Amino acid sequence: MDVFEAIFDRRSVRRFITKPVEENKVAKILDAARWAPSIGNLQEWEFIVVRDPGRKLQLSEAAVGQYWIAQSSVIIIVLTKNDRITRAYGRKGQDFYVKYDAAAAIQNMLLAAHSLGLGACWVSVFDEIAVKRILKVPTNNIDVHALIPLGYPAEKPSPPHRLGLEGITFFEEYGQRWVKDTPKFL
Repeated sequence: MDVFEAIFDRRSVRRFITKPVEENKVAKILDAARWAPSIGNLQEWEFIVVRDPGRKLQLSEAAVGQYWIAQSSVIIIVLTKNDRITRAYGRKGQDFYVKYDAAAAIQNMLLAAHSLGLGACWVSVFDEIAVKRILKVPTNNIDVHALIPLGYPAEKPSPPHRLGLEGITFFEEYGQRWVKDTPKFL
């Protein structure tokens, strides 16, 4: 699958069939995350793969009752271990850079899952303390950024509305509108 096809065709999938996701596909998705860019190449991300139905249900409850999450074959939890980035970049590293790095890894995972014929969704609304308790994650210097339910899709959501480039892009400076297919600006 071409990268642009994957970007433009990928959707957030929240309904799955009961077919289990193969380990080699989970490994490819994790490997795609591992190859995401990171600040200072620190690669501070970590991942937990959850297949256990009881744990998936607990995670759904921790995600403010989003019970569809438990119907996925696998949930990948995206974490960052913040010791090295805090030493290298201080408070800004801990407060901001880890989020950028986690987001890049998550986007790679979503695109990889789609290219493998899987559905996935980026879930970022959850009780972090509950997720840490369920998965026995240490409470210090580790952040939970996302739950990524994966499975074979039982739906193909319609494309969401997107603003046009002309409405969100400027040329040379803020306020100078970029106009598609022309080098001039308004």
